[in-house]
Amino acid sequence: MMSVYLSGDSWAHRLPAGIKLVAVAIGSLLLFKTEMLWIFLVCLALVLAAYGSLGRGAIQRLRLLKGLSIFLAAILALHWLSGTVMDGVIAILRLCVMVLAASFVSMTTRMDDMLTAVMPMFRPLEWAGFSARKPALGVTLVLRFAPHLMEIFAVLREAYQARTGKRSSWRLIAPFALQALKMSDNVAEALAARGGSQGLTQK
Repeated sequence: MMSVYLSGDSWAHRLPAGIKLVAVAIGSLLLFKTEMLWIFLVCLALVLAAYGSLGRGAIQRLRLLKGLSIFLAAILALHWLSGTVMDGVIAILRLCVMVLAASFVSMTTRMDDMLTAVMPMFRPLEWAGFSARKPALGVTLVLRFAPHLMEIFAVLREAYQARTGKRSSWRLIAPFALQALKMSDNVAEALAARGGSQGLTQK
């Protein structure tokens, strides 16, 4: 399984995990409040510039958008049929910016740092006698591996296109599900080997 975290000592790696997560959350909320095309174009340019600042390894992660291409095309087609193409373009740009921003946080933040940043949200559970670490771990894993799953789908699409000449097919659902299950097993085994959530390390 390819590593989600991209090792380095860039400006993005040095930023505290909490700041990055809050920035993405606030940015996502603000993007849902606007319909101005130029704002989305500026945000997309900034996110792409952030990727570029990390070098080739980060730029290669942009292929995760290929995994979204079918979904994006469906959104645009629906808006075209309803006569609201511009709304479809804005929806696509919004989704691309949010996905790329979330992936950027995942690849520049160690998992234990992300878990530490998420933990305070679940501290109230401890007052009722429940574990705050387990739900925090669940949220962290979702934030961590959702972009990775899109990368897996993009790789499967490329392989399918190379074999058949077709861009995509429903037949990709089965191998994608198998890859997702395999990844979940690998993560579970890694956690178990490290003593469960208490033994979580940077990857």
